[in-house]
Amino acid sequence: MDALRVAKSTLTHLLTRLRALRAAHGLTQEAFAERSGISYKYYQAVEAGRKRELRLSTLERLARAYGLEVWQLLAPDPPEGKVAAKRLPALRTGRAAQARLSSQRR
Repeated sequence: MDALRVAKSTLTHLLTRLRALRAAHGLTQEAFAERSGISYKYYQAVEAGRKRELRLSTLERLARAYGLEVWQLLAPDPPEGKVAAKRLPALRTGRAAQARLSSQRR
């Protein structure tokens, strides 16, 4: 029973952190999903808590989109100076970036 409570608490913390980071950076769910390289519908389900078991690769994409490491995304306290002050890194992942790259090669 304790393991279930810890897992639920961790998920709740992660979802709260994702919403706070997205709001601090002024991004919509759709914009953040594109930035992180995951589908909008999937990210929407993650943030709503309907996707409860996330792969490490998904957590890495979510963290990288904010210029963070996974441990910083899951840490009890927000990373100092990175929540609102840091400019988001330019990412070259996701379908939109791949489409841009393939059109540039032509």
